[in-house]
Amino acid sequence: MMKGCNFNILKGTHVSIALLTLGFVTVMLWAWEKNPFLATLLLAQQNFRLPSSDCNYAKGRWVADSRRPFYSGFGCKQWLSGMWACRLTQRTDFSFEGYRWQPKYCKMPEFERFSFLRRMQDKTIAFIGDSLGRQQFQSMMCMASGGEESPEVEDVAREYGLVKPRGAKRPDGWVYRFPNTNTTILYYWSASLSDLVPINGTDRASDVAMHLDRPPAFLRRFLHRFDVLVLNTGHHWNRGKLTANRWVMHVNGKPNDNKELEDVRNAKNFTVHNVVRWLDSQLPSHPRLKTFFRTISPRHFHDGDWNTGGTCNNTVPLTGGSEVLQDESIDRVVESAVRGTKVKILDITAISQLRDEAHMSGYSIRPTQGINDCLHWCLPGVPDTWNELLIAQI
Repeated sequence: MMKGCNFNILKGTHVSIALLTLGFVTVMLWAWEKNPFLATLLLAQQNFRLPSSDCNYAKGRWVADSRRPFYSGFGCKQWLSGMWACRLTQRTDFSFEGYRWQPKYCKMPEFERFSFLRRMQDKTIAFIGDSLGRQQFQSMMCMASGGEESPEVEDVAREYGLVKPRGAKRPDGWVYRFPNTNTTILYYWSASLSDLVPINGTDRASDVAMHLDRPPAFLRRFLHRFDVLVLNTGHHWNRGKLTANRWVMHVNGKPNDNKELEDVRNAKNFTVHNVVRWLDSQLPSHPRLKTFFRTISPRHFHDGDWNTGGTCNNTVPLTGGSEVLQDESIDRVVESAVRGTKVKILDITAISQLRDEAHMSGYSIRPTQGINDCLHWCLPGVPDTWNELLIAQI
């Protein structure tokens, strides 16, 4: 008797929902015919009552927090490059370290390194991109280790073929594993996210084919080993960098003959969209993989560029404001590329735009007169927040 009663109730509920839906559609059609503006307003109200489940972590404000930073700028020497450790330079003001990002409508859990490593047990986090991606990787290593000496952490770069070539200043990447949780964190240098292949493999001075329509070989080869992937590109897309690196744009396996792609901005747009489409096509075969494309990190050069006397001397936090109010990203290229795909946007551009005081500026262990770095960030610093946003969305 009870089962039959439940069935009748459910049946009645389904009928009621169907009738309500039919009624709503009928009203909307009538309203549109009589008054299109009224119908649009009704739809807007309906959308307001049923907000999207997605959360915009990039909308919010910077707030002072005495619990920051997560690690000491005097420590973390095992992972942090001296050129980005502002505590080791002539800088005397470090107020930039004491802020956290507070999303307006999203709950962002407090980072705790042991809890994070447990969550990432048996998982691999991969950062692939330019030197700003390397900063985010070093930040993640410092956060995960608390900046403490960790002799138990294993260097497993050889598993990924990352060894320093003879005559090179550094390898193409780094890979470390926390053995207690079997958590692997890696970085691979790919400034353009295109496949780079020497045109003449036997000549070290050879031009390099820059395949805009082909993701880096490293990404294609090791994608199956990643659980979290963060891509970025941006600041190498200028004619000077392409010329200095002897990169020659290729499409469909041959030198580019598309006049539109000769514009570096169009070439970047083409490449970003291509790598996102390729990655999205791979996700059904890698169901555990969470993928993110980080938006571009802003520059803050004033009165020139890095090589023409540009500076970023401000040391007072948030002089340009503390809030981000817009819903859309400043980085329209990445935003448009991920739209309609399962690749998520890691939007850090607008929140970082407010932090011009947190760059390396003219400070370094060996400063060069007239040269300021208003692109890279002091660590600890803003890239730690990028990782908080990433962890909140994993």
